[in-house]
Amino acid sequence: MRLKLFLKNLIRATSKALPRFKVEQMYKILIVSMFFCGCSSSISPTYLKETAALAIQDICKNEYNIKVKTKTTGSTLWIYMPVENIISKPDKPEKSKECFAIKKNTGEFKYDVLNFNYYIESIPETEKLQEISFNKNAMEKVNHVFRVISRVILSMDRTKKEPEFFCFIVADTQTGILLKQTFYYLDIKKVIYQFISQTEFQHRNIQDSEMAFQAIDNKEGLNLNYRDITMKEFIVNQIRHRIQLKFQKPEIGKNADIDKEIIKIIANTIKIYDFKDFSSVELNNLLTNERTSLNSVAIFASPID
Repeated sequence: MRLKLFLKNLIRATSKALPRFKVEQMYKILIVSMFFCGCSSSISPTYLKETAALAIQDICKNEYNIKVKTKTTGSTLWIYMPVENIISKPDKPEKSKECFAIKKNTGEFKYDVLNFNYYIESIPETEKLQEISFNKNAMEKVNHVFRVISRVILSMDRTKKEPEFFCFIVADTQTGILLKQTFYYLDIKKVIYQFISQTEFQHRNIQDSEMAFQAIDNKEGLNLNYRDITMKEFIVNQIRHRIQLKFQKPEIGKNADIDKEIIKIIANTIKIYDFKDFSSVELNNLLTNERTSLNSVAIFASPID
């Protein structure tokens, strides 16, 4: 009973706090790994798509004594890393401010039409304390694994087809907290070689968290939905992630035109990946009940500044 009560209380607490603190703290830690890797000399091709997953698993074990499970599904390489006690209480909680409430932020493709529904409203500015943070030891392990992933990506044989997407899952096997990052392989290369900024990579690196009871005592990564991530799915989730960052950090003033900001995000994301497999974008502002429709020509013509 005590364990059940503990988990129930933990789920209630972390489900509210994780979406805010994880993006900031995990990003700061992982970006260090990538730039450490990028400072090395040029690397000759070592890995193929077929051997990359096993290479990540072996390097983590042999060099850092970290056990991870890897699996390649189509063009997606999955890395599952079990840890214990991933969160802790900070000695000095960080302060943050809130100017917007995000009540809805979802999107999907229906055939060749991108539909996005959102309910975002401006609220009186409030200050919040970040009452949980990442456990230092767990984050050191995450750091090592991400460094290995970066090394493998940089040393893959470019004459062969590489995995397009990498999905790195960190699972707390005691509490069931799952932290998931999904990124496009070229974005890792671009940030390491400084073709894009660290901030821009933060927006491209999709981060999610959830409570999953199947992760408790699950050190093998069983019962997870390993699948091939599509570019359409990646585009939708990156737009959703960018919306979350823009209005939750926030990156804009409280009087900003929400519809225009959403259009900028969508246009920017589509242009970054030169994504053309769509005919139009349909936006539904659930707060104002206003709908906006833009064809692909209008999206590519939209300003992003």
